[in-house]
Amino acid sequence: MEWALSLLLNNPQTIVKAKLEIHTIIDHTKFLEESDLPKLPYLSGIVKETLRMCPVAPLLVPHESSEECTVGGFRVPRGTMLLVNAWAMHNDATLWEDPEKFKPERFLRDEDGRQFSWMPFGAGRRRCPGESLAMKVVGFALGSLIQCFEWERDGEEMVDMSEANGLTMPKLLPLRAKCRPNPDMIHLLSQL
Repeated sequence: MEWALSLLLNNPQTIVKAKLEIHTIIDHTKFLEESDLPKLPYLSGIVKETLRMCPVAPLLVPHESSEECTVGGFRVPRGTMLLVNAWAMHNDATLWEDPEKFKPERFLRDEDGRQFSWMPFGAGRRRCPGESLAMKVVGFALGSLIQCFEWERDGEEMVDMSEANGLTMPKLLPLRAKCRPNPDMIHLLSQL
């Protein structure tokens, strides 16, 4: 969530597009609901693009090769511990056009060719079983924050995107931002 809001604040046009999508699909008289998420492809693109640029776990869970195989011309003996560097794959210019740019639109296109270039949750039968829950929770929470509040940076500077050390790629500096209730949603927010 922190990475997503940081990326949105550094790319304000994406907040405008997400807000427009949400307000086009969801009536101003109700809050976003989980059942609305499949109707919000741009919001889904924001979540996927955030996970591409800032994967929760840059190195996927280690696995062990069950058979001898060859990967990229290298012989991998049976029993070798394998680590997949998802961050490197997600930022590889041969797989992604302008990988350093935040472009949720890239996930609005056909994803058939992306089967093994976007894998923040792993791939295949060892894929993270929490993927569906994570995508729904983050999409719902982020969509609600976009729907209900006006967001802006705390000052004129870009939000610092430096990474701290750790297994889960935390931000070096916590996000600082300003928000105020969206005027269209004040009537609903005041009823909470």
